[in-house]
Amino acid sequence: MDLSCIPELVKIERESFSKPWTYEGFAAELNNDTAWFYEAVYDGTTAGYMGIYIICGEGYVANVAVLPEYRRKGIAGRLIENAINICKKEKAEFLSLEVRVSNLAAISLYKKYGFKKLGERKNFYSAPTENAYIMTLDLTEDNK
Repeated sequence: MDLSCIPELVKIERESFSKPWTYEGFAAELNNDTAWFYEAVYDGTTAGYMGIYIICGEGYVANVAVLPEYRRKGIAGRLIENAINICKKEKAEFLSLEVRVSNLAAISLYKKYGFKKLGERKNFYSAPTENAYIMTLDLTEDNK
């Protein structure tokens, strides 16, 4: 990704999250050596994106978002598969994320890819206030 992608990502953020990232936030990540941000293009349109961080052999999901009109087309799954492949290539031991406890569709998707609930963060989200599940995919067996 480069700076030209950011306006589309900001649009996706605004349609997906109550506290969206800003242009400046995305721009800063483009210079972060631990960040991997990539977009999903569907029929020539930026339909979604995902950002992960890999630090000291640990993978963390920053965000996954798909425009509402492109959901249920397998885009989020492809983004997750890509993140898993990047983490394996970079020899990360796990990939972890937080998800709203009410986001049953996302929880189901993460479980499909082998993520397990390992904890809960109280009042992690705001607007509205809500707990988050910590879900983690163990990658150690695949990295040996």
